[in-house]
Amino acid sequence: MSYDAIVLAGGAAQRLGGADKPALSVGGRALLDRVLDACPDARTTVVVGGRRPTARPVRWTREDPPGGGPVAALDAGLRGTTAELVLVLSADLPFLDRETVRALLDAPGPDGAMLRDPDGRDQPLVAAYRAEPLRREIALLATEHGHLAGLPLRALTSELDLARVTAQPLASFDCDTWDDLAAARARIREHGTVLDQWITAAKNELGLDLDVDVKTLLDLARDAAHGVARPAAPLTTFLVGYAAAQAAATGADPAQAVAEASRKAADLALRWAAEAEADAGTGAGGDAAAEQNGSG
Repeated sequence: MSYDAIVLAGGAAQRLGGADKPALSVGGRALLDRVLDACPDARTTVVVGGRRPTARPVRWTREDPPGGGPVAALDAGLRGTTAELVLVLSADLPFLDRETVRALLDAPGPDGAMLRDPDGRDQPLVAAYRAEPLRREIALLATEHGHLAGLPLRALTSELDLARVTAQPLASFDCDTWDDLAAARARIREHGTVLDQWITAAKNELGLDLDVDVKTLLDLARDAAHGVARPAAPLTTFLVGYAAAQAAATGADPAQAVAEASRKAADLALRWAAEAEADAGTGAGGDAAAEQNGSG
């Protein structure tokens, strides 16, 4: 489904001492870039806030007046979109993933869908809205109050018929304080998730979009390290990547190219190790020759 995205990246970040929160890093990547990675297929992405470097191109705008709050910021972002469905996100969600975004976009709510966190709280800045009712309600609020500055989001969302989506527990985790930021940085280094987090970060840094068969590559690195020499592990995985890139350039599927190159390299490493084990078992020189002649 075609959609536009609005990311709210303004705000005073008072509990962070006025720091530029969207630019703070988790896992070596800015919070804003992590959020942008969750919606790469948005037709148009509008970021409401001060301009800053981003990993992919976006459109920039500011609310009127600057610092006017989330409803004013949402109105400013909405003016830069044309899709019938609009994804709205805050810029401080380090663990938001594409699966959660897709669940919001696919939810059947008449006016859209909003994330509900594990504690049962609605998250209006992790939501997908139908643009027409959203524009209508913003216009009604502006007429009623004479302005949008300082209005709470619940004044807007309470008038909309939204489905609720419960996604993975960390999808709505936001970084409002330094403790939140420290917790996010610690969590991505946990044993069970660090490899997935690192691979996702590395793929984005390198501009890659492919599925990585972690088990296959780790098995290959192990075989190269044990069967040849420890430095062979990183060098072999580099060569596999290079070979896969060459194959992909000729039209091969990238994931299949990685799998095929990994298989060939793993087989070579195992043959290398088997040869070394055979030599060690029979001794050098004449004993090895005797083995080949079937008389060892």
